[in-house]
Amino acid sequence: MDDFDVVVVGGGINGTGLARDLAGRGWRVLLAERDDLAAHTSSASTKLVHGGLRYLETYQFSLVAKALQEREVLLRSAPHLIHPLRFVLPHAPHLRPAWMIRIGLFLYDHLARRELLPGSHGLALDGSMYGAPLRPEFRRGFVYSDGWVDDARLVVANAQDARARGAEVLTRCAVLQAQRGGEVWQVTLQGGRRLQARALVNAAGPWAERFLRDHTRGGDGRPLPTRGLRLVKGSHIVVNQRFAHDHAYIFQNADGRILFAIPYQQRFTLIGTTDVELPEHEEPPARAAIDAAETAYLCKQASRYLVQPVTPADVLWSYAGVRPLLDEGGSASSVTRDYLLEADMAGGAPLLNVWGGKLTTYRKLAEDGATQLGRLLGDARRPWTATARLPGGDLGVHGVDIEAFAAELQDRHADRPAVRRIAHAYGGDARELLAAPRGREVAPSLFESELRHLVEREWACSAEDVLWRRSKLGLHYTAAEREAVADWLGA
Repeated sequence: MDDFDVVVVGGGINGTGLARDLAGRGWRVLLAERDDLAAHTSSASTKLVHGGLRYLETYQFSLVAKALQEREVLLRSAPHLIHPLRFVLPHAPHLRPAWMIRIGLFLYDHLARRELLPGSHGLALDGSMYGAPLRPEFRRGFVYSDGWVDDARLVVANAQDARARGAEVLTRCAVLQAQRGGEVWQVTLQGGRRLQARALVNAAGPWAERFLRDHTRGGDGRPLPTRGLRLVKGSHIVVNQRFAHDHAYIFQNADGRILFAIPYQQRFTLIGTTDVELPEHEEPPARAAIDAAETAYLCKQASRYLVQPVTPADVLWSYAGVRPLLDEGGSASSVTRDYLLEADMAGGAPLLNVWGGKLTTYRKLAEDGATQLGRLLGDARRPWTATARLPGGDLGVHGVDIEAFAAELQDRHADRPAVRRIAHAYGGDARELLAAPRGREVAPSLFESELRHLVEREWACSAEDVLWRRSKLGLHYTAAEREAVADWLGA
C-alpha cells in the first residue's frame, strides 16, 4: 500500500494550488481528480484576476484588499497566462452618482500596493475609440486596471509544478472512499488502488459537501459532518467582436448587478456573467449549461450599452460553471467570494475542507491551507509561492512583458499568429516546443509536436481537453478540423 502525507481531492484551481504548495514544502502529495483538470468551475470563470470592484459596495474591504494584493503576485508568477487589462466603466447617472464611483475607484487603487498596473482616471467617451462602440447617451466614464487570465491553463500550470516538485497527479481517477483509521486515512481510488495518507484535503468545489457525505467515513464508519453551500451557476456567451480596441467594459445593470464585455481570442467578445442559484439540496450538474433565460438576460443587458445589439442568434459559444459560495444569506450576487478553510481533527488524522473561494485568491488559499496542514501534522514549514514562478513564467530578459517575448519568438519562426498563440500558452517553455520537430499539421497551426506535449505533459486525453480548455482553438476551427483533432487523439 502506498503511503502519502496528504491526499488532495479535486483538480480545480484550489486543489492544484494546494498540491503545488504542499509538494514545494517537501510533503508527499497525491492529487486525485475524477475528470479532467479544470473540467468544471475552474475553466468556467470570467477569465479575470481582479479585486472585485463591486464587492466594495457590500463593504467586503478585506476580501478586496487580499484579492488586489494577490493580483500583483499572480501577474509576476505567470505573465504568459495573466496580463494587465484596462476596463472602461461608462457612467449611467441614474444608477450610481459619479462621486460614488470616484471614491470606489480611489479605494480600489489604494487598498493594496500596486506596482505593475496604472491607476484609474475619468474619461470623455465622446469622440473616443472607447466610446465609439457605445450608445450615444453614454458620454462620460472611468478607466481602471485589473487582470485577464487563461483560467484552465493556470490550473494545468499548478498541476505541472506540483508534479515537478514530487506530487503524483491523477486525472480521470475518483476517490471512491476515504475512511479515517486512527492516525491515517485509508483511501480507495477508482480502479481499486489503495493507499494511506496522514491527512486528507477536500477541495472538490461544488461537490465538496457531496464528497464528505457519500465518500468519507470516520473511524466509527459514520459520514463526517458537513456544511451547506450555496451553489450559483454563472454563464457566459461569446459573440463576434463588438469593438476593436484592447480595453474591456464593465456595465452597470439596472438590477444592481454588473456585466463584463471582454476582448477574447483576438476576434470575439466574451460577455458575462449571470448568477442563478440552484435550488436548495439540488446536486451540482455534471455538466452545467446556460439556459435560454440567461442568454436573453446577457443579450439584453449588453444591448443597453452597445451600439451593435447582441441577440441570441449571435451567440457562437457559451459556457457555464457552478460556484460554491459560503451561505451567509442575501442575494446570490452579494454573497461573499471569500474562502473558509475548516479543519476536522475529530478522531485522529486531520481533514481540511475548502469551502468557497475565488480564482484570484487561490494562491493565498493554498498557502494558508498548507500552513494549517503543517501545524496539524506537527511540522509547520515555510511558505514559498509568493515569489515563485509557475511553469513557463520565466520570460528571461523580458521579465513580465509577454508581448516582447512573443515578438522575439516571432522573429525567429514563421507562422507569426501561431507563434504568438504558443508564446501566450506556454510562456518560456514555448522555446522548447517550437524547437521540436513539428510532425504533421493535424489542424491549422496545430502540429503533432504540440498535441504530444499536451498528452504527455498536460494530462490531455480528449479533443475537449485540447480544444476547449488547454486552448480555445475550438472557437476557430470548423467541425471537420475539430474532428481531425479528435481522430488523432483517438488513434
